[in-house]
Amino acid sequence: MNPPPLIKSRLLKQLERDIAAAPTPVLSACSRAKRAMLLARHGALAEARETLTGLHQLAFQHPHPEIGAWLHLAEGLMSYYTDFGSTSRDKIARALKIARATPGANLAEVEALCCAWLAQLAYVAHDYEQLLVQAADCLRCAAPDNHVARARLAMAVALTWHYAGDAGTAQAWYMRARRHASLEGDDAMLSAVMYNMAEMRAAQARHESLSSVPGQGRELLLGVDSVEHYDQALGLASMADLTPILRAQILTLYGDYEQACQLFEQYLPQAMSMGLSRLGSSLLADLAWCRVNCGQHDHALRQAQEAEIELDPQCDLDDRAITHSRLTQVYNRLGLDDRAAQHRQLADQCWADFAAEQVRIRALLMGAGLLQPQEP
Repeated sequence: MNPPPLIKSRLLKQLERDIAAAPTPVLSACSRAKRAMLLARHGALAEARETLTGLHQLAFQHPHPEIGAWLHLAEGLMSYYTDFGSTSRDKIARALKIARATPGANLAEVEALCCAWLAQLAYVAHDYEQLLVQAADCLRCAAPDNHVARARLAMAVALTWHYAGDAGTAQAWYMRARRHASLEGDDAMLSAVMYNMAEMRAAQARHESLSSVPGQGRELLLGVDSVEHYDQALGLASMADLTPILRAQILTLYGDYEQACQLFEQYLPQAMSMGLSRLGSSLLADLAWCRVNCGQHDHALRQAQEAEIELDPQCDLDDRAITHSRLTQVYNRLGLDDRAAQHRQLADQCWADFAAEQVRIRALLMGAGLLQPQEP
């Protein structure tokens, strides 16, 4: 087993200074919880868990609402980064409730950060009405220098615009997320922005490749290279299993089927075990397409059938459409015309539903005044 990477983070160094200079045990504990959250975002989950265990013992002996709020938020992030668990939302919502229910406590920072994370989780769940509620609350209570919360919210809004088909507006929000992350020295957030931008561009390219002519593979690979080089330089491990999957998707678009197949085989089982199984059908369909093009027809058929089985009713509309579109190609290549026709019909309906959903999301964002990020 390789040793964990050495973390090089400006924000981590600042938090360690805050811990050393904390004038009270409560402020020290809160800073230690923030440090544990940052470790989780860097992928150092074992060290984060050790810190949180110690803080839980302290909180049990000396209960305090500020410590409790930060601990619930930290546990929510641990759940998210461990397996994208559904319990993360409940834990963060509990932290928010504590922050809002404690008279006189200085908990505006944790309140804003909870709202920002709940906005991100609402995006993941495609609950856009809830995302707008949390965005409004975050912008209301986040101090101008609460860069961690403002960066997280800006990325959630950027992802929503991108998913809604407006990459230009999304870009402005990505840039705002990067600005706040840079001001805070939050290298983990900068990495997350880079990864999510690359992932969303790849998703758009997958859509285009299944409806027109592929041709963005080489340019998209540069984005993945940037993420990997940045993470290696700073000791970031949180995307270690996801970035190779993204590379495999792009290689599939580019037609490098053998290399894509190798990456899928190596990293897809781990990614699906981390809680990404609802997205697995489109990735398995991509793998089936790679196998067809590598001459592995029997294996491709079994992989296509597995993709059909894994197609989650809660799967994102675009991933469902991609699954059906890719399976159309696979079954056409295998000479199974009837099954190909069935998937083509399903794909057409899914793409139409996705286009309608994009229109609805754009209208919601416009109505909420989130067309452009405002100062600060």
